[in-house]
Amino acid sequence: MEKSCPLLIHFDKGTPAIANEIKEALEGSDVPAKIEAMKKAIMLLLNGETLPQLFITIVRYVLPSDDHTIQKLLLNYLEIIEKTDSKGRVLPEMILICQNLRNNLQHPNEYIRGVTLRFLCRLNETEIIEPLIPSVLQNLEHRHPYIRRNAILAVMSIYKLPQGEQILVDAPEMIEKVLSTEQDQSAKRNAFLMLFNCDQDRAINYLLTHVDRVAEWGELLQMVVLELIRKVCRTNRGEKGKYIKIIISLLNAPSSAVNYECAGTLVSLSSAPTAIRAAANTYCQLLLSQSDNNVKLIVLDRLNELKSSHRDVMVDMIMDVLRALSSPNLDIRRKTLDIVLELITPRNINEVILMLKKEVVKTQSGELEKNGEYRQMLIQAIHSCAVKFPEVASTVVHLLMDFLGDSIVASAVDVAVFVREIIETNPKLRVSIITRLLDTFYQIRATRVCSCALWIIGEYCLSLSEVESGIATIKQCLGELPFYSMSEEGESTDSTKKVQPVNSMVVSSRRPAVLADGTYATQSAASETAFSPPTIVQGSLASGNLRSLLLTGDFFLGAVVACTLTKLLLRLEEVQPSKVEVNKATTQALSIMVSMLQLGQSSVLPHPIDNDSYDRVVLCIRLLCNTGDEIRKIWLQSCRQSFVKMLSEKQLQETEELKAKALVAYAQPDDLIDFYHLKSRKGMSQLELEDEVQDDLKRATGEFIKDGDDANKLNRILQLTGFSDPVYAEAYVTVHHYDIVLDVTVINRTKETLQNLCLELATMGDLKLVERPQNYTLAPESSKQIKANIKVSSTETGVIFGNIVYETSNVHERTVVVLNDVHIDIMDYISPAVCSDAAFRTMWAEFEWENKVAVNTVIQNEKEFLGHIIKSTNMKCLTAPSALDGECGFLAANLYAKSVFGEDALVNVSIEKQVDGKLNGYIRIRSKTQGIALSLGDKITLKQKGSS
Repeated sequence: MEKSCPLLIHFDKGTPAIANEIKEALEGSDVPAKIEAMKKAIMLLLNGETLPQLFITIVRYVLPSDDHTIQKLLLNYLEIIEKTDSKGRVLPEMILICQNLRNNLQHPNEYIRGVTLRFLCRLNETEIIEPLIPSVLQNLEHRHPYIRRNAILAVMSIYKLPQGEQILVDAPEMIEKVLSTEQDQSAKRNAFLMLFNCDQDRAINYLLTHVDRVAEWGELLQMVVLELIRKVCRTNRGEKGKYIKIIISLLNAPSSAVNYECAGTLVSLSSAPTAIRAAANTYCQLLLSQSDNNVKLIVLDRLNELKSSHRDVMVDMIMDVLRALSSPNLDIRRKTLDIVLELITPRNINEVILMLKKEVVKTQSGELEKNGEYRQMLIQAIHSCAVKFPEVASTVVHLLMDFLGDSIVASAVDVAVFVREIIETNPKLRVSIITRLLDTFYQIRATRVCSCALWIIGEYCLSLSEVESGIATIKQCLGELPFYSMSEEGESTDSTKKVQPVNSMVVSSRRPAVLADGTYATQSAASETAFSPPTIVQGSLASGNLRSLLLTGDFFLGAVVACTLTKLLLRLEEVQPSKVEVNKATTQALSIMVSMLQLGQSSVLPHPIDNDSYDRVVLCIRLLCNTGDEIRKIWLQSCRQSFVKMLSEKQLQETEELKAKALVAYAQPDDLIDFYHLKSRKGMSQLELEDEVQDDLKRATGEFIKDGDDANKLNRILQLTGFSDPVYAEAYVTVHHYDIVLDVTVINRTKETLQNLCLELATMGDLKLVERPQNYTLAPESSKQIKANIKVSSTETGVIFGNIVYETSNVHERTVVVLNDVHIDIMDYISPAVCSDAAFRTMWAEFEWENKVAVNTVIQNEKEFLGHIIKSTNMKCLTAPSALDGECGFLAANLYAKSVFGEDALVNVSIEKQVDGKLNGYIRIRSKTQGIALSLGDKITLKQKGSS
C-alpha cells in the first residue's frame, strides 16, 4: 500500500543511480561525493524505492562523519526509512542508530545537538526514543538557547506519543519550571506551547498567575497566549470574561502581528460595542502603519466583515477607514471606497463628500500614472452618495462638471451620467447645471460625453434664454457651413481655413459647387477639369468640438445633434412669441441637417453615413417642416418620462439587492432566551455587561442558529454503488471556495469482516486529490464515514471517479467495486453578480475567450427561454425589465455572474422568433479564461432544449 508522505520532492528517475554506485560513493573518503550519494539515496526513497542494502553501508561509513551536511542528510535518511517490520515491531538494526543519536545529543557542537533534537520530534517509535530520554532532558538546561528550545519541542512530541505519558510522567511540571526560569523568548514560547498542548489547565493557571506581565512578554509568546484564549473560550464561552482583559491589554502591544491577532480574537469572542470598536480602531491603525499592500488588503477584508455584522459601530469609524485612500494602490482605494459607501449616513455624509472632493482635486496634479482610473472611482463614489443623499449634490456637481472634457473618456462619461441623473432628481439645481453645461460644452472631446450632454441640453433647457443659448452653443460648436467645399484649381483658400486634400476619385457627371455667396450650383462634366477634388473644410480656429467629430465620420453624433436641435426648436415654438425668430432658427437648423446629409453622402469621407443615422436626420427634417401635437408630445415629454422610469427601476433594483444581502434569521419556538436584567451583575465589567446584552439579542433573533437547509442537503447526496453490491456507498458533496469535500458513507452489507478497505479516487479536469484516504477494517453490517478532500484550481467542470477495494478472510484476492462518477458542476462555483453597463461593455471588449452556442430549443416564447437560461446558468440579467417589454419577435439581453475565484462570466442572449414559431439566434459567452467559457457553454447546450 502506498504510504502518505508529508513532503513530496520531484526526482527524475529516467536514469536512476544504481545502488552499487551509491554504495561505492558512500564507502569512499570524498566528502562531496558522499553528500551527492546521500541526496540520491534520499530522492530514490522518497519516490518509492526501498534500497535495503544501503543501511549497513550508511551505518559504517556515514555515521562516523563529522561533516554537518552529511549529518543533516543522515537524519533525513533515518526519518524516511522503514523502522518497523510488517507486524509493527522495531527492526533490530535500529539499535545501531540509538547509540549514534545518544552521541549526537551529547555532542559538543550545538548544531549537531539541535538538529538531532529536531529529528526526535518526527520519530514515532517509542522503543527508539525511550533510551534517549535522559539525554533529551539534560539538554533542557543547556547554556545555548537554540538547544533548549529544540529540547522543549522534543519533550512535547515525546509526551504526545501514545505511550508518552508513561515514559515522561512529570514532563509538564518539568517544563513549567523551565518556563519560570527561561529568559530566551523563543524557548519560553515553546515551553508555553508544550503546556498548552499537553496540560491545558497548567498553562491556564500559569497565564492567570502572570496576567499582569502578559504585556511585557515577547511577540512569540503573546501569539501562543492568544491561541490558548481562543481555544479555551471556544470550548467554554462562559469563561471569556477573565480573558478579554488580557486581550484588551495586548491591543497596545508593539508588535503589529499581535495587534492583528488580538483584534481578530476580540471580535470572535465578544460582540459588545466596546470590543468591536476597539478591534476596528486597531485595524484602522494597522491600515495606516503598515506599508505592505497585501497586509492592507487583508485588514480591509477584516473591516469589511465588521461592517457586515456590526455596521452601527463601524459608522463612527468611517473617517479613519477613509484615510486608507492615501495609499497609491488602486485595489486598496477601490476596496476602501466600497466599504465606506455602505457606511454613509446623514450624520457623516458631509465629511465624506468633503474628503472625496479633496481627493478629486488631488487627481488633477498628474503625478501618478493611474490618476485617471482613481478619478473615475471617486466620481462613481460621489455619484452613489449624491443619489442616496440628494442634498449634497449641489456641493459636488459643479466641481465634477470641470471633468466633462477629461482626457480619460471613462471618467468623463461617468461625470456626464452623474449630471444627467442629478438634474432630474434635483430640480433646484437645473438652472445652474444647464448654465454651467452650456459654458463648458466646448471643452468636451469624446463622442459619448457629447451625446449625453446634448441629450441633457435637449431635455432640460426650458426657458427662452436657455433654449436660445442651447441652439447658439450647438451652432458655435458646429462652425460655419458647409462642411466641405468644391474650390477652383489654383484659387487660394482663406487663411483662416485649413484644407485637407483627399485622394482623387471618380466624380459624377453632376456635382454641387459652392459659389461666392454661399449658395449651391451644379456644374457639368465638361467643366470638371477646372476644379480640384472636393475638400473638407475644417473651419476656423473658433470652430468647436462637434465639427471636428463630425468630420471624422461620426454620424451617430450628427443624428444626436439633429435630435437635440429638433427638441430645442419644438420647445422654442412654445416659449418664443415671435414666429419670425422661430422660423429663422428653424431655417438655420434645417441648413445644418441638410449639410450633414450632404457631407455623409459625399466622397470626401472614406465611409458614407449609415442608414440609421440618415433616417434619424431625415425624420428630424420632416418633423420641423410639419409638426403635430402628438409628435410634439412624444418628443418633449415621452423621452423624459422614459428616463424617469429607468431611474426608478434602477433604484428599485438596488433596493432589492440590499434586501437580498440582509440575512434574516429566525428563532426556533423552543430556543432558550436568557434575560439579561434578571442576571447578577456582581463582579462583571462594563465590557462583560455589554457582551451579555449582545448575546441575548443574538439568541432572541436566532443569529446563533446556523442556516441549514436539510432539503438542499439531501439533494446533494449521490449514490456511488448499487443496492446489490456487497458494499454500499453514497457521498454527500460539499463545495467550498477552493476545495470539494466528499463525505462518503460506506456500509458493509455482508456477514464477513472486510479488511484493508480503501476508497480509491481519481479526477479529471482541474481537480486534484489532496490526500489518499487510509485503509479501514469494516465489521459485518457496519458503516464507516470516509472523507476525501479535492482541491479545485479553476472554474471548470470536472469528474471524480474511482472504486472501493477490500479483502476478506475467505478470498485472498482483492475485490473491487466500481463507483459511479461524480460530476462537479460549474454552477457550484458561479453566483449572480451585478455590474454597470459600461463595465460590462469594457469587459466584453477585453475578454479574449468566446464560446458561441446556437439556440436549439422547444420553447417558443422569448421571455420564457430567457428565464430558463437565467435559471440554468445561475446568472443575473443586467437588462432592465422595461427593455424586455413588448412582443416584437426579437430579444437581446446581457447576463453576468462571478465565480468564487473572482472570474467574470459574460453572456449575451440574442434570439428571434421565426415565422413557424421556433426561436433562432445565438448565446455568446465571454470570459478571461478558457475553462469558464467552455464549461458554461456545455451547460447551456445541455440545458437549453427544455425546462428540465
